[in-house]
Parts: sequence; C-alpha cells; structure tokens
Amino acid sequence: MSAATVAGVHPVTGLVARTADNVAAMRDAWLVSMDAAAAGQALVELDRLQSEITELQARVAVRAQQAGTADQSGATSMANWLAVTTRQSRTSTHRFMRLAESLDRGTFEPVRVALSEGRVNPDQALVITDAVDALPDDIEAETRARAVEVLLAEAAHHDPVALRRLGKRLLDVIAPEIGEAHEAKVIEAEEERARAHTRLTMTDDGHGITYGRFQLPTAQAQMLKKALHAIAAPKAQTAAHGSLPERRPGPERLGQAFCELIERIPAGVLPEAGGVNATAVVLMGLETFRGGHGVAHLDTGATISAGQARRLACEAGIIPAVLGGPSQVLDLGRTRRFHTKTQRIALAIRDGGCTAEGCDWPPGMCHAHHDPAWCQGGVTDIDHARLLCPKHHARAHDPAYASTCRPDGKISFHRRT
Repeated sequence: MSAATVAGVHPVTGLVARTADNVAAMRDAWLVSMDAAAAGQALVELDRLQSEITELQARVAVRAQQAGTADQSGATSMANWLAVTTRQSRTSTHRFMRLAESLDRGTFEPVRVALSEGRVNPDQALVITDAVDALPDDIEAETRARAVEVLLAEAAHHDPVALRRLGKRLLDVIAPEIGEAHEAKVIEAEEERARAHTRLTMTDDGHGITYGRFQLPTAQAQMLKKALHAIAAPKAQTAAHGSLPERRPGPERLGQAFCELIERIPAGVLPEAGGVNATAVVLMGLETFRGGHGVAHLDTGATISAGQARRLACEAGIIPAVLGGPSQVLDLGRTRRFHTKTQRIALAIRDGGCTAEGCDWPPGMCHAHHDPAWCQGGVTDIDHARLLCPKHHARAHDPAYASTCRPDGKISFHRRT
C-alpha cells in the first residue's frame, strides 16, 4: 500500500487532481503559434490520451459499482447514477458501463491493455467486445481469445464502422467451418428485426411543407440512396439544369431528387387502389389548363399552383382532370359489370371518398357501388354509382339494414325493425 493511500489520498484521486491542474493551465494557452504539424500531432496525442483516461475511468466505474456508489443515493444502476451526476444521457452512460464491465472480464484483458495504451479508442474497444460476445455460446475460450486477437490487429487499420462489419464475419477467420452458417442466421435475424421496425410517418404543416420520418431495412435504404444519388449527381443535374458545381449532393439536392423520383414513377407500375392505379389526379378548369392564372387541386384535397399543375400534367403518373373540357364516356349502362378506371377517377373527384354519413375513408380505399345494386337492375354509370368503403359497402348489401340518400349526396344506414 502506498504512502499516499495510507495518508487518505488514493493515487487515482491525486492523478485526477494533478491532471485537472495541468489542463487548467492550458485554458489560456496561445495556440496561434502552433504550426500545422504541431497542431495535428497534438490532436492525435490528445485523442490517445482520451483513450487512456477512458480505460482508467472504466476501471474506476467498475470499482464504484462494486463499492455501491449508486446505492448511496438510491439510483437503480451505476449507469443511471452516472447519467444524473454528470448530466449525460442515459444512452451514453449505459454504453460506457457496458464497455467498463466487458473490460473487467479476463477474456478482454488484451482490449483493456490496448485501450490503456491508446492503441484503440473507446468506440473500437466496444465494437470488439460486442462482436466477441455475439459469438455462439458453444465457442470455446481459446477461439474467443483468437477472435479478440484478430480484431485488435484489425483495429490498427479500420474505424469502428468497418471494424463492426469485420466483427460480423469473425467466424470466417477464426472458425470458417461454422462461420457461414452463423453469419446467415445473424443476417436473417437482422432483416427480420428491420422488417418489424419499418416505419414511415408524414405530417403536413398546413403551409405547403410535409415533414416525414422513416425507418427502412438497410438494403432498401441503400437502394433509395443509390437512386437519389443517381438523380442528384452533378452530371445528371447539369444535363437537366445547366452547369452546376461539382460537389457531393447535400440535403437540399437530395430532397429535390426525392421529389423528382416520386414524379417519375410510371402509372402503369403502381398497384391498383380501388380499381385505379395509385396516381395523382390534378383537377383544374379548362382556362387554367390552357395557361390562365389560378390554382388547381389534387384529388387528395391539396391545393397547388396552376404552373405546377400544368407541369405535373406532363409527367408519368399524373392524370389531368380538366373540368369543363371534353370528357371521356362515363356511362356504360348494362354493357359491363364493373366500373372502368375512368369512371373510378370521376367518382373519386365527385365523391371525395366514402359517401356514407360520417365516414372519412379516402377514394383509393373505397369500392364503386351500384345504386341501385347490379343484381336489382342497376347500371354501370356515374349517375347510378357512389363510393363506399368496404364496411359500408357490405352494409349496403346487408338486408338487415336500410339506407337513405341525403340531399348532400351522402347515404345513411339504419337497422331495419
């Protein structure tokens, strides 16, 4: 036991105090006198020093956990105590404690030593411990030690992201006889998890901008990224819009590329929703279409400028419904049973969705209902058709219910007595 410990001051406590004093002495250091080489070297050495301090901090954290530091304040875990005390996020402190606990195990002693010497950084160290822990339970200790050795060697050449990729294929190096089968299981599990967590949300702010967030499986996200980069690439943009600076596409250009990608989707490749391809329908007056001023509307209810409407009318997947101009034949009488795509579009424009009172289902999710029913002699034309969602369409054919047409074109249902 050292004299410092006997005197009541632990060597680590003294080191922390001396280090704090040394750093404080540099607060007002004149950095302008540093040339490029000196500044670069200092940055590298500071990074190495941070790794060395992190290793010491990890050992102290494990000791604090063993000594019950968190218990003294009633904290539920050492990570939570550290988050509250140091005002860090719980995500970062739980990540740190996971590393600290891993480095305290004998399997990862080489990783702890490498971190203490600044040969790996904390992110690399956590990637190595996580990758080895992810190996199958039946992997022998000798093979795990070999895995640690391999990843430590690779850490000298790869950042944490690349090191994580290598970690996923670790068995191909240390145990190739089982590596491929294990990797297949890992990838399948990741893909299943990605499918379960796939999300897309969009919110209209009411001022012409829609905000969105999404979570996609990595494979599909990479496909989307590649498509957007192809559209946003300087060569493609120069061909479409004239000379542009050669630079990597940023968020603004990628956003514009996303809009262009949506507009380029051919109508014929989209699945039908309610008998009509999932395409946008632009509604505008004949004079507006010919070049007049004004606004146009999408069949979803959104309002757009006349200029954008005329431009969209030239794009694939956009159907211009010119009000007041020549129309296609909509009335087919008894010549066919099902409504045509043209009729479905006209019904969507006229009805705007399910015509049952109080129902808000959109046109694309509704059925075209004969009114009166086809089996009762109804004809397939617009004047004798209405949109109904699946639930209300079933109710319209349910003999237990009667219906009443309202003056506003809506229909109400009531159970027969």
